[in-house]
Amino acid sequence: MNTPAPTAVAPAVTRPSSAVDASSARWQDYIFHKVTLGFAALVMLILTGIVISLVINAWPAFQHFGPGFITRVEWDPVNQEYGAMIAIAGTVVTSFIALLIAFPVSFGIALFLTEICPVWLRRPLGTAVELLAGVPSIIYGMWGLFVFAPLFADYVQPFLQATLGQVPVIGVLFQGSTMGIGMLTAGVILSVMIIPFIASVMRDVFETCPAVLKESAYAIGCTQWEVVRKIVLPYTRIGVVGGVMLGLGRALGETMAVTFVIGNAHKLSWSLFGAGNSIASTLANEFAEAEAGLHMSSLFALGLILFVITFIVLAVAKLMLVNMAKGEGSK
Repeated sequence: MNTPAPTAVAPAVTRPSSAVDASSARWQDYIFHKVTLGFAALVMLILTGIVISLVINAWPAFQHFGPGFITRVEWDPVNQEYGAMIAIAGTVVTSFIALLIAFPVSFGIALFLTEICPVWLRRPLGTAVELLAGVPSIIYGMWGLFVFAPLFADYVQPFLQATLGQVPVIGVLFQGSTMGIGMLTAGVILSVMIIPFIASVMRDVFETCPAVLKESAYAIGCTQWEVVRKIVLPYTRIGVVGGVMLGLGRALGETMAVTFVIGNAHKLSWSLFGAGNSIASTLANEFAEAEAGLHMSSLFALGLILFVITFIVLAVAKLMLVNMAKGEGSK
């Protein structure tokens, strides 16, 4: 008996799994690209809307007072006379004082946490510094007004007046009534607020320095300070500058803490003990009660000026970082 020969069955044509995976990956990349592009475009759209809104609302003030609005020192809502110089000076002076105090303190904190601090103490101290960054600004303002300002008036300001106040040229900065509030107090409070930001960035940047570089320096006999100065700082200086500019940007736009302790007086004074105003404090004090017209438009003009100042600071910082990066590449 003959058995029939088996018939050949043609194999089913299937698409290779690798091709399916590649097609799916391309679609995922396409969707991911468009979604992230949309997020970036949304940020630019919001920023453009803010700028346009500020320009439109500030235009009546600039049209009425002209470019001289920036240099005018009058701020008189009763007579409808407005100028930005007092608020600009207060913003710049308080931010400069804050940065002058915060930079060395933040540098010392970051250096201690990364190079000197015992391992068992490093985490608690680092957490404490980061917690300071989470304290609301109004708490800093209340603490500054009710706790710091009285102590400052009773002890620090008289001491500064009796010492630095007697020095030629700079003595005028430390003369006047010792009320506890004023430009210097606002700068000190701002420095306390921005220290956690600068210190945290510096600490993270210092930790990126490869351990092999530091160990090699120690092996050839370098001291701890020489390692920091010749190894850590050159390796991380771009990040250090970025952290400082981050803190300066925070100081320029701070509102409530400054409003509590700056004195809120529309006047210019050579004395750092004197009361003054910043752009942010002026907006906080007057925006809610401003009448439509020149007063409201002048406040929007102050907001636009603050935006421009912050933009200039960040642009200068970016140029510095680019030039430093080019210098590293040339070396």
